[in-house]
Amino acid sequence: MREIAPELQPKTWYSMPAYANADGKVVLFFQPATKFQSRYNTIGFNDAAQLDDGVMWPTSFAVTAWQEDVADQVSTLIQRAMKK
Repeated sequence: MREIAPELQPKTWYSMPAYANADGKVVLFFQPATKFQSRYNTIGFNDAAQLDDGVMWPTSFAVTAWQEDVADQVSTLIQRAMKK
């Protein structure tokens, strides 16, 4: 994370790992599948993320396995989320 967006600070948000911007607003969070007995983990972005794309866009993504292509996609989303 530090290589992608060094300005984000790790924190705990509703007992989930998260990263906040300089204003302390959570930009993204990780929700483990075990937290809600789900089939998949979730990576979510809050409104502090700059992912706006038209009138509708995804704010969370299901992740069933962490692989290099998934890491690349998440890195790209984080970079987009931090653009102003």
